Amino acid sequence: MSNVTERAKLFGTDGVRGVANIEPMDVETCVRLGRSAAHLFKDGSHRHRILIGKDTRLSGYMLESALVAGICSMGVDALLVGPLPTPGIAYVTRALRADAGIVISASHNPYQDNGIKFFSRDGFKLGDDTEHEIEHLTFAKRIDDIRPTAAEVGKATRIDDAGGRYTEHVKRSFPAGQTLDGLKVVIDCANGAAYKVGPWTLRELGAAVTVLGAAPDGSNINDGVGSLHPGVAAAAVREVGADLGICLDGDGDRCLLVDERGELIDGDRVLAICGRAWKQQGSLASDTVVATVMSNFGLERSLAEVGVRVERARVGDRYVVERMRAGGHCMGGEQSGHTVFLDYTTTGDGLVTALQVLRVMVDSGRRLSELGACMTPMPQVLENVEIRARTPIDELPAVTRAIREAEASLDGTGRVLVRYSGTQPLARVMVEGEDEQQIRELAASVAAALQAAVGDV
Repeated sequence: MSNVTERAKLFGTDGVRGVANIEPMDVETCVRLGRSAAHLFKDGSHRHRILIGKDTRLSGYMLESALVAGICSMGVDALLVGPLPTPGIAYVTRALRADAGIVISASHNPYQDNGIKFFSRDGFKLGDDTEHEIEHLTFAKRIDDIRPTAAEVGKATRIDDAGGRYTEHVKRSFPAGQTLDGLKVVIDCANGAAYKVGPWTLRELGAAVTVLGAAPDGSNINDGVGSLHPGVAAAAVREVGADLGICLDGDGDRCLLVDERGELIDGDRVLAICGRAWKQQGSLASDTVVATVMSNFGLERSLAEVGVRVERARVGDRYVVERMRAGGHCMGGEQSGHTVFLDYTTTGDGLVTALQVLRVMVDSGRRLSELGACMTPMPQVLENVEIRARTPIDELPAVTRAIREAEASLDGTGRVLVRYSGTQPLARVMVEGEDEQQIRELAASVAAALQAAVGDV
């Protein structure tokens, strides 16, 4: 094995991710990750427990077993909840007072990928420093000799009521006494972790529910369904005459919506709808919404109309949450559909997000298309470039020159953002401006410079 200083960074924007059964998402690394996490969260004050949940990928069984082996080998117990949305695992970790939570999921990635995310005992994702410590322990040999024996070895226990606990938690984010009676809802569960709890929650609140993407077979997660393919839910909404469609991703922490006409309501529009409504109700802490550098400028314009300020964070819902907690803000999210309501949850939660929009619809008596009209997006183009290396952008002269030229062309009427994906081997080029043809040309120009500098072909 390579020296730790020679290894690539394990953790990306959202945990560890890769092709299942290939390093780092192999059994050997997961055993070490389990041992590292158990060591880090164990202080000897009590019998320690780490909760583990997963999505519906075939490889989840293999990686779950590896993590359990590593955790138990360090004298820590493992609590297994099976398939459950990422926010559900965060909640149950907190509710059961476990010492940490682990999610086995690659979110919106195809089924052959998998990933691992960690939550602390309070249900929040780990900070960079803690991830770095786990990473170091995983590849160093400092804990190799720690081998509890006999009664000190950990045990694994299955938790059978986790889904019910989480469903009740989600329902508590909807006003007591209020129902969804009379509303027709389409929900696309992406053949992922929310395939049971999503429909349960909506039906228990009184909605008439049409369910899509709720037949996972281990390999069909995100395959032509879910938040990556909102057109499927849009077609169903139009066909059954639904009031809205809910499009979740594979681990249930992301939610895009479709209005009654089948038009997409992305994460920025969700923030605009809910931010304006909460401001009117007097429940928007600090009159601020946290978005990311990728969020559309139309969001700022919409919220400014009602006296709400937008703060921008790095891409990644954990960075949004960090900014929210630091500033005392209660609402934030990403254009991609990770929306966080800290009054109810500690991380992005697709079901809580859907219920907050449904709450605004019920309170206002307005259709989702009417509510969504509160925001007019500025034209925005996103280009993805497959890469072979993550050379810092400022060390690529041709790319920085292309960016400067694009910014000069926009002349203050737009912006250019270039960043590497934290979860995939991609560089993302986002250009925003008033003239759609112009920004397409500028995005293509910057993308071509990236392709030449770090593209993988």
